[in-house]
Amino acid sequence: MIEHIDLSQVNWARAQFALTAMYHWLFVPLTLGLSFLCAFFETFYVKTGRKEWLNLTRFWMTLFAINFAIGVATGIILEFEFGTNWSNYSWMVGDIFGAPLAIEGIFAFFLEATFFAVMFFGWNRVSKGFHLFSTWMVAIGSNLSALWILVANGWMQNPVGMVFNPDTARFEMDNFWDIILSPVAVSKFCHSTSSGFVLASLFVLTVSSWFLLKNRHQDMAKKSILVASVFGLLSSGLVGLTGDEAAFSAAGKQPMKLAAFEGLYQGREGAPLIVAGLLSGMKEPQDGRKPFIVAMEIDGLLSLLANRSPGSFVPGIEDLLYGNEQFNIMGVDEKIIRGKRAIRQLALYKKAKRENNDLAAQNSLSLFRQDQDFLGFGYLNKATEALPPVPLTFYSFHLMVALGTLFPLIFLLFLILTAKDQIQHNRWLLIVGFASFFLGHIAGQAGWIVAEVGRQPWTIQNLLPVSVARTSINTTSIQATFFMFLVLFTILLIAEIRIMLAQINKGPEEA
Repeated sequence: MIEHIDLSQVNWARAQFALTAMYHWLFVPLTLGLSFLCAFFETFYVKTGRKEWLNLTRFWMTLFAINFAIGVATGIILEFEFGTNWSNYSWMVGDIFGAPLAIEGIFAFFLEATFFAVMFFGWNRVSKGFHLFSTWMVAIGSNLSALWILVANGWMQNPVGMVFNPDTARFEMDNFWDIILSPVAVSKFCHSTSSGFVLASLFVLTVSSWFLLKNRHQDMAKKSILVASVFGLLSSGLVGLTGDEAAFSAAGKQPMKLAAFEGLYQGREGAPLIVAGLLSGMKEPQDGRKPFIVAMEIDGLLSLLANRSPGSFVPGIEDLLYGNEQFNIMGVDEKIIRGKRAIRQLALYKKAKRENNDLAAQNSLSLFRQDQDFLGFGYLNKATEALPPVPLTFYSFHLMVALGTLFPLIFLLFLILTAKDQIQHNRWLLIVGFASFFLGHIAGQAGWIVAEVGRQPWTIQNLLPVSVARTSINTTSIQATFFMFLVLFTILLIAEIRIMLAQINKGPEEA
């Protein structure tokens, strides 16, 4: 049993993990998308045999390599933090969470590393066909590596395929395929990777727009824009579809997250979707205040997205916190009671086992099983502790959606004007294109804030709060490593930017 929780320690551990994850996500999506773009460019070179496609391929491949190397460094540190800052979490779910991470390591260090070497050092040493095959395998391997990480994250959002072992107080894998094929895990993988494809396409647009603004490497820039615009446009469609599926999954598995990113305090039939709004900063559950100062909404659309029925009921924050008998929704207070009862019966079961009292042990275990689904709520003290930060979740979600709606329009305009050979004359659009990569990063970071902040206070949804998942390392040590990582990651980011800019300024070799 946990008698005392140092919230300062928990918050510093959360801050350190958030810092590492957000820096890591600066590099990962570009790797996911740029690997495929390099494969597309090299395919055109092999099919046509034209030197300009070779120069173009090697240019983008060099930028990919720089980003890939620094992304690996931040990813390794991120995985180690599970053992340092979240040792209780690692102990309780290591049997489940460790499997996808181990498989990811195999893909990253065997599949990717092997073909990565051929892709960068195999020019003129292997045949064109095998070199192209290696490039495609790097692209596929990079995204398969992301699959296992996102499967692990999806399991935390929707814990399936596992059983709780009362003797060890650990969650153990019961069905591997339930974990891999969980709708939450599948939609998270598809949404995250497709957003990476969009970001990489925006990166190509940014660099190419800069070349056109400077009147340099125009042929190369136009070819790059054509491929990136098509890839980005198709990927944007996939982002929209998978985002819709993610919202639908959240409605069923994480209804509090859905209510938070829509600012929905009171459940409604035919619930509206908020297009844009300004939250009332003073709003608290059941205080009678209106949640919005001003809002633009579309009636029934949230119900349609959440339940595939425009007139259906979508529970709000107050329904989920305090219950709604009409729609058979249990409040958090009742869940806390049942969770504490589960914790108490688990302690009695282990005591009876130590005393070799089999009858008492079986009785306590039977009572524990009745309430084990509410185990995590037993560590909460009041209903509002189950409420995530609504303003941060709401604004992050709507910023992500707004930018996600803008990007396909940018790709479409670039595609049309480049096809007409007019893109170099539209300076304003080139300026937008130059800024688009930075907007893409904002959208990506906002998306992860929605995913992770929106599910607070849970490390594992409904089963393990963040406060219980923490380590026994003292706060001072975590603070010291936080600032150490802040300096280290900032140096790595500056190094990447400087190396990237030097390579971009150099440009591809002219045919």
